Amino acid sequence: MAAQDVLGQTARLASSSALLQVLFRVLTFGLNAFTLRYLSPELLGVVNVRLTLLYSTVVFLAREAFRRACLSGSAKRNWTKTINLLWLTVPLGVFWSVILGLVWLHLLEVPDPSVVPHYQAGVVAFGLSAIIELLGEPLWVLAQVHLFVRLKVIAESLSVVSKCILTVTLVIIYPQWGLYIFALAQLLYVSVLVMSYVIYFVMFLGSPEAKKKSFPVARVKALLPNFVEDETFVNWKEARLTWSFFKQSFLKQILTEGERYVMTFLNVLNFGDQGVYDIVNNLGSLVARFIFLPIEESFYVFFAKVLERGKSVKDQKQDDVAMAANVLELLLKLVLLIGLTITVFGYAYSQLALDLYGGSMLSSGTGPDLLRCYSLYVLFLAVNGVTECFTSALMCKEEVDRYNFVMLALSLIFLCISYFLTHWYGSVGFILANCFNMGIRIAHSTHYIYDYFKGSTHRPLTGLLPSPFLLLVYVSSGGITAFSEVLFCCDKGWMGRLIHVSTGALCLAAALVTMLCTESELLHFVRSH
Repeated sequence: MAAQDVLGQTARLASSSALLQVLFRVLTFGLNAFTLRYLSPELLGVVNVRLTLLYSTVVFLAREAFRRACLSGSAKRNWTKTINLLWLTVPLGVFWSVILGLVWLHLLEVPDPSVVPHYQAGVVAFGLSAIIELLGEPLWVLAQVHLFVRLKVIAESLSVVSKCILTVTLVIIYPQWGLYIFALAQLLYVSVLVMSYVIYFVMFLGSPEAKKKSFPVARVKALLPNFVEDETFVNWKEARLTWSFFKQSFLKQILTEGERYVMTFLNVLNFGDQGVYDIVNNLGSLVARFIFLPIEESFYVFFAKVLERGKSVKDQKQDDVAMAANVLELLLKLVLLIGLTITVFGYAYSQLALDLYGGSMLSSGTGPDLLRCYSLYVLFLAVNGVTECFTSALMCKEEVDRYNFVMLALSLIFLCISYFLTHWYGSVGFILANCFNMGIRIAHSTHYIYDYFKGSTHRPLTGLLPSPFLLLVYVSSGGITAFSEVLFCCDKGWMGRLIHVSTGALCLAAALVTMLCTESELLHFVRSH
């Protein structure tokens, strides 16, 4: 497939994934606002922090390394061996579910049954849901490599909508069920997700469309593990790369979910405070998750397909290098501007957003400070997502192994900093520690990108330098909106709030107009793809 075609399909995948993430977050946003009126913060803290951490840890450790290794390279490969390798995620998931489930049940503090009933059933259900989701991993990788955009959108939309409908129904009818509600909803979510992929591939394989596309898998049976006589069970090159990524993914999971591990294992916050933190965290990460994550996932596929892993820039096709450098530069500028917008306007509108969303329970206390800090953290997330996406797609096995040592040191430093900052600043300390963590990772990735393109004429890191005039507009907007918050929000009534919102709208309009005038190449890229 030509690089230009890959770029077009990758951009469509990213935009569709972004729309999908919008749906996820809007539904979760509404669901949390609804359940706040019916359930205690303690129950939400156990579900959204502890049980979700169990599920995400099992899934991440079992599949992330396999995804990274099997999404690299061309779609033309021995898919029997790749599928065999991907099926190893299931026994690995069972192993992690059992080990971590026992830790969650017997080593961690058990919530008060009168406040959070049925904790043990919740642990079992969330661990089981991780195993069920891993059953669809070979199908997910096949769909991702062949850029089946519509399948991903439909499957994940159906699963999220089903989960939300069941949760709302049970919360209204049986609020006393406690964790049973979220356990059943989680099991329904993964079951619908996996069955959507299974049904699609059962109908697709052997169809005229599959033959027209020369799809490498012809029969449903080929999606199961297969032993080939006189051949190895897996591709050992992919297996070795998977092992390298596995060592890295273990550390990356600690860095990604570090604050939840500290909360869960060190008990620095009670379950009620964990619930408030998680609600604010979900609100703050709306843009990060529905824009930055789809871009990172989709353009990882683009860079992995266009450039060859482990080869220097001089040994690559120069047309592909030029395209990759241009795309990287524009992606960096795109996420930087989005991040700056969130940081600047998030500071002055955090308290208002929390007051509208959850009332005084969220807008008083540490809630507004949490969201303001998270607005700054979004800027770090934006840049790190794209820079790590590029480096992960290009690093050879030896470079991945070296990076693992960096991640190990960073993980230990991050956990220590999280612990001390939380004791000094409360839950705000978690976000400050995450900013430090992301800053170090960005420094490593930008250093790798600089070295990679040093031998060429391309300088994609200039994407991190917006126009000075646009920066001036952002600084002015930040000052004006902060002054507006002091004068008009949030205890000056609805008229004061309206004036504050109108002030922000005018400042945002000024920033967007300036962007239109100063970033014409970026606008052309966004419109084209």
